[in-house]
Amino acid sequence: MSSTTEHNAFFIGGEYRAPAGTGRITVISPNTEEPIGSVPDGTEADIDAAVAAARQAFTDKSGWGGWSPAQRADAMERLADELDKRAADLAQAVSAQNGMPIAIAGQLEAVFPQLLLRYYAGLAREYPFEETRPGLLGGSTLVTADPVGVVGAIVPWNFPQALAAFKYAPGLAAGATFVFKPSPETVFDAYILADAVAAAGIPDGVINIVPGGREVGAYLVAHPGVDKVAFTGSTAAGRTISEVCGRLLRPVTLELGGKSAAIILDDADLDLTRVGEQIFSATLLNNGQTCFLGTRILAPRSRYDEVVQTFAGLAGSLQVGSALEATTQIGPMVSARQRERVESYIAKGKGDGATVAAGGGRPQALDRGWFVEPTVFAGVDNNHAIAQEEIFGPVLSIISYDGDDDAVAIANASDYGLGGSVWTSDHDHGVSVARRVETGSIGINAYLPDPTAPFGGVKSSGLGRELGPEGLAAYLVKKSVYL
Repeated sequence: MSSTTEHNAFFIGGEYRAPAGTGRITVISPNTEEPIGSVPDGTEADIDAAVAAARQAFTDKSGWGGWSPAQRADAMERLADELDKRAADLAQAVSAQNGMPIAIAGQLEAVFPQLLLRYYAGLAREYPFEETRPGLLGGSTLVTADPVGVVGAIVPWNFPQALAAFKYAPGLAAGATFVFKPSPETVFDAYILADAVAAAGIPDGVINIVPGGREVGAYLVAHPGVDKVAFTGSTAAGRTISEVCGRLLRPVTLELGGKSAAIILDDADLDLTRVGEQIFSATLLNNGQTCFLGTRILAPRSRYDEVVQTFAGLAGSLQVGSALEATTQIGPMVSARQRERVESYIAKGKGDGATVAAGGGRPQALDRGWFVEPTVFAGVDNNHAIAQEEIFGPVLSIISYDGDDDAVAIANASDYGLGGSVWTSDHDHGVSVARRVETGSIGINAYLPDPTAPFGGVKSSGLGRELGPEGLAAYLVKKSVYL
């Protein structure tokens, strides 16, 4: 990607169309605090055009709406191939905009969408979109699974490409069409996706992309031409969306915030030479700007000091710097506002009496960019704000516990339930503890969502599931034909 990137149109109906308004979204580099380009700011009229294009693509029986699952699968695999060609550009664009270390962007943002497209293409070829069931009243029933229709999809800035694919990969397999609203912080990568969609021969209007702010997103959610909403973002925004969709009786999938627990059992291996990468990925991935991270570290009282020392050592060893440097492990926060939010929580932690075991400030060697040192707090009570509220930055809270029952109780004493992990040398013991944690997903000695398994939250972490066959089912509507 060049040092500055400018776009002047939206991808609607398979082509780039001039915007209805004159507003612009300017993207500021989190690495340098300098502008790196701009795109048009979407309006309600742009959303209207995008929804109309998606509706036309869905209802056209000679187009996407009438294609067989095998035809859709072929197109999805072509899209995966086109994204492969653009993988380096995608990683560069994401890192330049949101501060994700380029090494991580190259592993996730530039790879995961293709993985999902190929997985769901395979699933589409074998999925039972129709079945006949014997009845109890003398006949039988044909049960069909039809695409839900036009989907309004709102994608956050932290994993813009991976989380877009969480939605369009299963949705395309189902036969749905999409209007995407990317976050204003990450818009350039959406244009790379649009180019790949066009090159892959995806029919016009199947995927439409209109960047914009909250007002445009709210308009899309309530649009009368939308049949389903798929949203990833904050719990506060998710509640508002849920209220709108509830009033409209509109299906909605919500993947929201988290404050997950990483439970260190008394027999856990904490040798960072063996498990450091897994611990880092489960607690600090993407500068802590990841919803499922285990930012509450639950440590047995008998090993508490050792756990604090381990995590403080990990935090202190991490390379902090520009997201575009290959060796960077912790990049900047996405925006000045996000850094202010993280720093306000660090101040709250200190004010509540917790002790800073590592970090706690800005890196002295970096005078430009929205950087925060990886920070570890010891002496944290689970009722502290830093233990209960989602910070969305590289801040870990270490909480002591006495025995498994206490650990599970502390883990479950949260408004959230999205991710989590259990660390132990006894696999069966770890699974036993994991089963008791109130969460949508949890890992043993690691954490990473797998495409084949349902992903989503309980409590304030959301509604519905993405990934796995369940993710495909979320874009289908069942109909019974009594024979």
